[in-house]
Amino acid sequence: MRLTKNRFYQSIFYILISFLIIFNGGNYDMYPQLNFVLVGSFFLYCFTDLNYRAHIKKFFFENKKIVVVYIIFLSYLIFQILPFQQEWIKFLSPSKYKILLDLDYNNFSSISLDPSKTYLNFLNYTSLILFLIIFKTIFFKERHILNFYYFLVISGFFTSIVAVYFYLIGNPDFLFISNDSYKNSATGFFINRTVFSCFLNLCFLAGLEYLSLIDIIKYKKKDSYFTKIYLRIFLLFITIGIITSFSRIGNFLFLTVIILYLINQFFLKDKKNIFMFYSLILIIFFDILLFGIYFGGLEIINRFAFLKNELISYSNNNSLILTTNRGDLALFGLHQLKNFLFFGYGSGSFEILFKIFYLNTDIKYANHAHFDFIEFAGELGIIGVAILFIVVFNCFKKINFKNLKNFYLSIFLIIILSFDFSFHIYLIQLIFLILFSIEISKKKNLI
Repeated sequence: MRLTKNRFYQSIFYILISFLIIFNGGNYDMYPQLNFVLVGSFFLYCFTDLNYRAHIKKFFFENKKIVVVYIIFLSYLIFQILPFQQEWIKFLSPSKYKILLDLDYNNFSSISLDPSKTYLNFLNYTSLILFLIIFKTIFFKERHILNFYYFLVISGFFTSIVAVYFYLIGNPDFLFISNDSYKNSATGFFINRTVFSCFLNLCFLAGLEYLSLIDIIKYKKKDSYFTKIYLRIFLLFITIGIITSFSRIGNFLFLTVIILYLINQFFLKDKKNIFMFYSLILIIFFDILLFGIYFGGLEIINRFAFLKNELISYSNNNSLILTTNRGDLALFGLHQLKNFLFFGYGSGSFEILFKIFYLNTDIKYANHAHFDFIEFAGELGIIGVAILFIVVFNCFKKINFKNLKNFYLSIFLIIILSFDFSFHIYLIQLIFLILFSIEISKKKNLI
């Protein structure tokens, strides 16, 4: 296969995504800086090409309102880390001012409780929009989209193999892979099992989209039968990875996407995709039940019924002795939201907030609220949330929610924002945003 200019650029894009996957979804403090340099350099490299420059200009022209408001949002993050005199801090963030008084600190200070983390998040959010622009620039044909879907499936397959292998040998630490927190769960390159399972769910969704589109978009003269077989094998290993993560949220999302696509094939779609239909049936009765019982025993049903556990956690949070269960952390985050109402406590600063204000100091610290709605609101305050809402609202106006992929991604977003912190992980944000921006139809591509 000849390496064309576009394939070369796409290969660089895949390498950058692979780095994120290997290094815990980009969730290391040093990685946002490295990622920003790599993505920024790649963006400038694309801009030197006349054809790609035309694509980039077209993107800005078609989405100028969204881009302008997003730049305002990035400017707001910079505002959170700017040094102010204490008189200004007293006006902008009374709770931060009280902390400074208790510390007898009389120098300049920022609104953010953790300016370094807010700065890293600024780099991540900047890289996010650059990644999306690059994607829309070099993946402009339908066959390019299919190739990207296939890349995600292969990435999920490889990550699952690594995760399941380490799980079967007792999850020892290896080089930069740390498995101390989850000795009895498959996590692969990721430290957190729910983040790992959310990543695999997005890869699985890409696989289902590939199966549903491969016969419609016949960009190769040769038969796609063996490609489907390979993809079915990859999806099997992704399924095993999700099951052995033992993440209730991850397994629930996994079952949701299968049911949605099965209903679509069986009831809503006029022209049935026979291979995809039987693949979904096999996944339910072979992959989930057989491998689920083999790896998880009779607890397989409990892993899919996550709402029962999470809602109990939220309802049993009236104890005076606070713990680190999801309900107590969400209640704590909601209480602190009132203390940092307008300008927030700084993007990425929940860990510092927890260490300062959490009542029970005998327990381990938490770096996320496990309720992304509340955590984002607390980090950004009313002003930041309003700016971000305008960005999201204008993006949603361009998205076709009748599309099954987008409908599932909406469910994915609501569940994660309500019951976990995975949407604070850069890789999850990136893949989610790219998948949401894809629209293969006779209509113009979204975003």
